[in-house]
Order: sequence, then structure tokens, then C-alpha cells
Amino acid sequence: MIKSSKIIIVSGTSGSGKTTLVNSLIQHDELNLVFSVSACSRARRPLEKNGSQYIFLSLKEFKNKIKMGEFLEWEEVYPNHFYGTLKSSCDKLLIKGHNILFDVDIKGALSIKNYFKNQARSIFVQPSDIEIAKERLINRNTESAENLTHRIKKMKQEVILGKQLDYQLINDDLDCAKSSIYNYVKSFLLL
Repeated sequence: MIKSSKIIIVSGTSGSGKTTLVNSLIQHDELNLVFSVSACSRARRPLEKNGSQYIFLSLKEFKNKIKMGEFLEWEEVYPNHFYGTLKSSCDKLLIKGHNILFDVDIKGALSIKNYFKNQARSIFVQPSDIEIAKERLINRNTESAENLTHRIKKMKQEVILGKQLDYQLINDDLDCAKSSIYNYVKSFLLL
């Protein structure tokens, strides 16, 4: 039986397949993983429910929680659009005996790992090379030319920082990557 109350943090470059791998992990009921719901200061969209996709806070509430030290990690992604992980949300899940799965940027991953220390394992996902990630981003057709340039520039920095995480996973074969991440997570949860 897998022991509960552990933290799995997945980070990676744009176009690395990180979200696909996170979604594959959450499908394994035996891992007892619950996805961490982030807080944000942006307006709620019509089909979104508070507490489901995000915990929606006003800009004032978000900034106050930053001042009070209530976030594990946070970032101002766009001017006055903050995203972050509330300590209280994580505590509630851990008390219920769940393992928490995070899908965060590299800075968030480092902050969460630092907070939970040995209770957490961090995984950095990257493609075999930047050109492959660039192709994936272009093929997605979801980015403007400016955003694409920004993401590609950011990838190089992320790869350097990603070496600080516990496990580096090169996603050059999706089935192998799914198997590798599953085995890594399962072995940690069994400790």
C-alpha cells in the first residue's frame, strides 16, 4: 500500500509534454494523487467554478495573502495577474491523506521543494532538444510570434534551473516518458 501525504512537483519547459505526463499520472488511482488548485487574481471566466479550476481572489486579497506569507509560491504572470499556491489548500489535502501533484513553473517547483523538503520529489521534464520543443509549440498554434520567442528564450534558463530538481526526464518518446515518470513517482510514494 502506498503511504500518503507526499508531494510530487512536475515542472518543465514549454513544449516538453509536461501537462500530458501530469494528466497521465493523475489517472492512476493507486497513487492517491490530487491535483493542486492554484489561486489567481484574474477574473473568473464563464464556465469556471471557484475552487475547481482556480481559487479566484481579488487583486487586493492576493496581495494581502502575499504580505501575510500565505503562499508556497506565487508569480505575477502579467501586470496585476497573479498566480500562486496557497499553503492552506495544501494543508487541507495532506490532512485528508492525499498525495499532492503540482504542475508549476521552475521557480515554483524550487519554492515548493524547499518548503516540503524530503516530503517532496521534484521532476523536470524536457524534450531531447530545444528545436523539438520549438516545433511542438509552433504546431500547437496557440502562441503569438512574440510569446513564442519569449518561451524559447525562457527554455534555456529553465533547463539550467531544472538541473536542481530531483529527477530530470527527457521526453523524446511519450510512452517511455509516461512509464518512467510513473515508476519514479510510485517508488517515492512507496518509501
